[in-house]
Amino acid sequence: MSQNPSRALAASEDLLSQADAASGSEPAWIDFYHHARLSADAAEVFRDLKNPKAALAWNQRAAAMPSGVFTRSVGMRLAIVGTAHLQARDLDHGLDLGNRSVDILARVQSSRAKDYVREFNTALAPWRREPAVREFIHRTRTELQIAA
Repeated sequence: MSQNPSRALAASEDLLSQADAASGSEPAWIDFYHHARLSADAAEVFRDLKNPKAALAWNQRAAAMPSGVFTRSVGMRLAIVGTAHLQARDLDHGLDLGNRSVDILARVQSSRAKDYVREFNTALAPWRREPAVREFIHRTRTELQIAA
């Protein structure tokens, strides 16, 4: 496939639409994968590429997930979107999402989830001296046992 993530994602959407139209022929293990999930994954891809504008646009297309059902996934997605806001230089919104992420992830045991919070903490580097950032880093140390 193409080196262009936007083109690859558009092709993925087309394939998902074709699968929806021909419902019943896909294996049961893929039932969870739908357009909203693709959108959430695309938000993560663009966060990794440090393209916060595209990450936030794809996140808008991702469906809301109730935290009581997909606790770990919701917490990780909050960290991903929070990191994109930090990449866009929006500390307040980023920290809000980061704190919501920790609220949720403090209830689960997941090294993968902690990796997302570590990435969030790394994105906080330009604001390390801010009291709210120092407080957040302290919170991740004490509640998630994440070393800064």
